[in-house]
Amino acid sequence: MDLQSQIEKRVEGCFSVSYFTLKNESHLHSRGEPESHFKMILVSNDFEGVSKVKRHQSVYKALLDIMLALHALALHLYTEQEWREQSNIPVSPLCGGGR
Repeated sequence: MDLQSQIEKRVEGCFSVSYFTLKNESHLHSRGEPESHFKMILVSNDFEGVSKVKRHQSVYKALLDIMLALHALALHLYTEQEWREQSNIPVSPLCGGGR
């Protein structure tokens, strides 16, 4: 199973997902690996009343064994209400490594 599929399966099994997308952005970066950089948008009411730091920690914990294979994982984590109030989808910055 490829890395993206592993991440998707794990997230969908560990969180009550309202909306979830995982975008492979490796092609935008100078590292040669095909699955090194990902952007995740996860909407879950599991995050209700949880600080941004604790939200990130919960995702890192769920993906602990998978994280070792990644170079970067951009996390955008919202409750359903925060997502409704979100005016745009976060844009990833340009790679600082030459692309």
